[in-house]
Amino acid sequence: MRNAIATLCNLLLAYAVYMLARIVFLLENYSYFSQGLTFSHLMEMFGGGLMFDTTAILVTHIPYILFMLIIPSNYHFSFITSRLTKYYFLAVNAIALAVNLADAVYFQYTMRRTTTTVFSEFQNEGNLGSIIGTEFINHWYLVLFFAATVWLLWKLYVHPSQSSIFTARPHSKPWSKIFHFSFVKDYVLQLLVLAVSVPLIIAGIRGGFTTAVRPITISNANQYVNRPIEAALVLNTPFTLYRSIGKNVFTVPAYFQDAKELEAVYTPIHNAQDSTLHAQSVMLKKNVVVLIVESFGREYIGALNKTLDGGNYKGYTPCVDTLISHSTTFTHSYCNGRKSIDGMPSILCSIPMFVEPFILTPSSMNDYTGLAGILSAEGYQTAFFHGAQNGSMGFEAFARKTGFQHYYGRTEYEAAHGTDDFDGTWAIWDEPFLQYYVEEMSRMQQPFMTAVFTASSHHPFVVPEKYAKQFPEEGLEIHKCIRYTDQAIGRFFQTASRQPWFKNTIFVLTSDHTNMSDHAYYQTDLGGFCSPIIIYDPSQPEGNMVDKVAQQIDILPTVLGLLNYHKPYFAFGIDVLNTPAEDCWAVNYMNGTYQYVQNGYILQFDGNKTKGFYALSDSLMQHNLIENSQFNAMEFRLKAIVQQYMERMTQNRLVP
Repeated sequence: MRNAIATLCNLLLAYAVYMLARIVFLLENYSYFSQGLTFSHLMEMFGGGLMFDTTAILVTHIPYILFMLIIPSNYHFSFITSRLTKYYFLAVNAIALAVNLADAVYFQYTMRRTTTTVFSEFQNEGNLGSIIGTEFINHWYLVLFFAATVWLLWKLYVHPSQSSIFTARPHSKPWSKIFHFSFVKDYVLQLLVLAVSVPLIIAGIRGGFTTAVRPITISNANQYVNRPIEAALVLNTPFTLYRSIGKNVFTVPAYFQDAKELEAVYTPIHNAQDSTLHAQSVMLKKNVVVLIVESFGREYIGALNKTLDGGNYKGYTPCVDTLISHSTTFTHSYCNGRKSIDGMPSILCSIPMFVEPFILTPSSMNDYTGLAGILSAEGYQTAFFHGAQNGSMGFEAFARKTGFQHYYGRTEYEAAHGTDDFDGTWAIWDEPFLQYYVEEMSRMQQPFMTAVFTASSHHPFVVPEKYAKQFPEEGLEIHKCIRYTDQAIGRFFQTASRQPWFKNTIFVLTSDHTNMSDHAYYQTDLGGFCSPIIIYDPSQPEGNMVDKVAQQIDILPTVLGLLNYHKPYFAFGIDVLNTPAEDCWAVNYMNGTYQYVQNGYILQFDGNKTKGFYALSDSLMQHNLIENSQFNAMEFRLKAIVQQYMERMTQNRLVP
C-alpha cells in the first residue's frame, strides 16, 4: 500500500503542474480569453481541462504506475527502482510543463494548441535554435517559472515509506524476509490496487466508463467553451500531441446520403457554363502576380480600418493604403488558416485548411494542381519566389507539385547578389528580394504567372540595421516590421511600374495569415482570420471597395474569372467578382469548430451541431443568436462543403 499511496500523491503533483501551466497559458494570452469571461465559466473550462489532463497524465505515466505498483516495496528493489521511477516522473512532467509553456507563447500565432504536424512543418528549418533562444530571452519569466516548478517537483516528490522489516542494510541479506507474512500481505494488497487501477486508468484515458464513450479527441474540448478559441485553454499540449500521432486526419461525415443532392448543394468543380460571359469570351493572356505577405493581417492596414479607434486609426501601411486606392478590395476578407503552410494551398490552389494543414497530411500526395498549373497549360511561364533557404517550409516541393516551372530561393538570390542581404534568421530581407523579384520577372516571357512569399514581417521581428531609426519600436513588436515590409512593397510597385509588362498584369496582394493584435475586434474567433485581399490591375486603376465576403480560396477562381478562363477547373472557392453578394461566403476551422460567414452572419459548427450564430455587425461576437432559425440554411450549405472536402481528400478527387 505504501507504493500505492506514494503513486497517488505524485500523480496529484502532476495534476498541479498541468493546472499551473493552464493558468500561465491564460495569463500569457489573457486578451484573447477575457471577452465575456466570468469566474463560473473559467471554472467550467478548468474543470473540463481536468478530463484532458487525466488522459495526458495517465498515458505518459503508465510506465511509472506499473513500476510503482508491480515492483514490491522491498529495500533492495526500491534502492534500484526508486531513483529510476523518480527520474522518470520528473522527466515526463518537466517535458509536459515545457511544451505547455512553449505553447503559451506560440498560441498568439496559431490560436490553437500544437499537434504533431508541427514537426513536419519545421523539419527543414535550420534556424530554430536561434528562434527558441530569442524566445527564452523574451520570456525569461517563463524560464524561471519552469525551473522553480521542476525544483518543487523534486522536493515534493513522495517516496514510498519504509517499514522496519525493510530497513536492513544492503549486506544484511534480507531476502529471507520476502516470504514474511506482513510483506506478502502488503504486496498482495499492492497488486489488488493495481487490478482496481487498470479499469480506472483505461476509463481515464478514454474519457469515461461507458461503452458508448469513444476515446476523447481534441474536438471534445468544445463542450466546455462558449467560443472556439477557448478550446485551447481547456486542452493541454501533451494531449494534443498524443492524440494527433498517426491519426486519420480526414473523416468523411454522412450529412448527405445522396451524391446528386450533395453536388446540387455545393460542388468544387467549376465549369464554363457556370458563366455565359466566360464561355463566350476569349481568354485574356494577362500576367498574374501574387504577393503573399508574411503576417500582413488586415488589422495593420489603415485604408481597411477607417472606423477603427473612432475613425482616428492610421495603421502602419501608407504604401499599401495608396495601392488600395487604385485596387479592388472587399468589406470582409479572410484567410483560411493561421499558418504559412495553410496560406499556400488556400491562395494558390483554392484548398482551405480543415482539421490540419493540407500540406502535412497524406492527402497532399493526391492529384491536384493550382493557379500555376492551370495557367502553365495555357502557355504561361510560371515561377515561385521565396527568400528563405531552398526547401524551407516545404514550399519548393509544394510549388513544383502545383505547377510552378521555376523556383527562386535564397540560393538563387545569393548566386546573383551575394550574401549580404540575409536577415540572419529566415530569409533575404524583403526590400532587396522584391527588387530581385521584379528583375527576374522582367526576364520572363509573357504571359507569366508568378508568386512571391515575403519573410521580413516574421518572428523574431527585426528590421535591417540601416532602418532601425526609421522604423523604431512602437506598439506591438511586429509593427515596425510591417512598416518596413510596406515600404518594400511600395518600392516593388515603383520598380514594377517601369517595366514593359506592368500594365498587362493583374496583381493580387494578400497575407499568408494574421498575427499579433492589439484591437479587440481582431482578437475574436473570426477577427483572427481577417486578411486583406487586394486585386490591382494597372489598366483599370479605379479603386473599388466591394461590399462582399471574400476569402483566400476565392483568389484562384476570381483571377481565372478576370482572365475569362473557360475550361473546367477545381476550386473550393468562388469567383467572388461574378457571384452575387448573398452567395459569397467564407469558411475557416479552429479548434474543432468550423466558422462559416454568409449573408451578414457567422455560424460556428462543431461537426455535429451549430454552437454559435452571430451577426457580422456584432464585431466582438457578444450576442449568440443560436435561437435564430436563420442558421439552418447556412448549416446545410456548410455540411455540403465539409463533406465534399472530406470525400475528395480521402478519395483523391481534387481535379475536374
